[in-house]
Amino acid sequence: MHDGCSGTFQNGQQVVDKVRMMGFSDGALPIPHDLTCDCGTKFTMEFFEDKCPSCGMIFAVTPCSCHDPNIVQKAGKIIKK
Repeated sequence: MHDGCSGTFQNGQQVVDKVRMMGFSDGALPIPHDLTCDCGTKFTMEFFEDKCPSCGMIFAVTPCSCHDPNIVQKAGKIIKK
């Protein structure tokens, strides 16, 4: 059970923290998103927390917002656990 997607996020790290707390970080997105990373690599985001295969940039989205690829947030390359 999780507490929904409540909260306001100021950055991608907070989104990653929320997705991890909810237990969804390894969960598959209902609809994968095609993204372009800052390094120029195009890849398909398949999980609520995913990373660019070229540079390792972490991307995350909460389950309540996962339908919209424009809401996906970049969280950096080194993510605290």
